[in-house]
Formats: sequence, structure tokens, C-alpha cells
Amino acid sequence: MKIDGACHCGAIAFEAEVDPARVSICHCSDCQALSGSAFRTSVHAAKADFRLLKGRPKEYVKTGESGARRVQAFCADCGSPIYSAAPGDTPFYFIRAGTVRQRAQLAPKVQIWCQSRLGWLSGLDGIPRFERQPPLPPK
Repeated sequence: MKIDGACHCGAIAFEAEVDPARVSICHCSDCQALSGSAFRTSVHAAKADFRLLKGRPKEYVKTGESGARRVQAFCADCGSPIYSAAPGDTPFYFIRAGTVRQRAQLAPKVQIWCQSRLGWLSGLDGIPRFERQPPLPPK
């Protein structure tokens, strides 16, 4: 599947060829902190199938709980996470699904690091829903 995407401010743009069967959710505490959310959704792309079209992401290398070092690439202007990869000449990228224009077509197929999964995730259907921003409650 051909995808394209960009950071929130548009300073970085990319395209890739991905397999929609290679979409994952990671519940590790690093992904929670780095995404600012309860989990992170990514799609795998081989190095040969990923191309930056505009800009160059800033990189931060972190060591995960597993001991593996991972490059975290993000926009230096708006902070949008773009991908993660192994340091050096990486064979593949984990593209952050939130930056992909076709993200609605990238349904996750596997969840990892479920020992860190937040327990309240299973109860989301019971929480009131709004199609857009609701009015703020009075003070």
C-alpha cells in the first residue's frame, strides 16, 4: 500500500510503501511518554520503501527497557513523531500512524508490551462521546 504523510506543521513530508498487515500498537511506557498518549500505533516500512520528501527530522536515541537503542525521529518545529529506527544503517522504519494521511486504513493487527497497557483502555466505549469539541463546562 502506498502511503504519504507529514508532520503537523508540514516541515517534514514522506512517502512509503507498507504492508497494512504490519501495523502495531505498542503499550510500553516509553511509547506512552514519547507519544503523550496511552499507546503508539506504527506501521513497518523497509528502508528501500521509505522516502523523505521534505525536511529532515531531529533525532533522539533512547535505550528501551529491552536494552535496545532506538532512534526517535520527530519534527524539530512542531514535535510530531515521524518514525523510529535502529541506529546506524537501519533496515526498516516504524512510521508513526498519526502522521500518515491514510491512517484510517491502517488498522492495528498486533499489540506489544501489553504488560504496560493501561487498564482503562477497555472501557472507552462506556465513556460519553462527542463528534466534535463539546462546549466547556461552566466554572
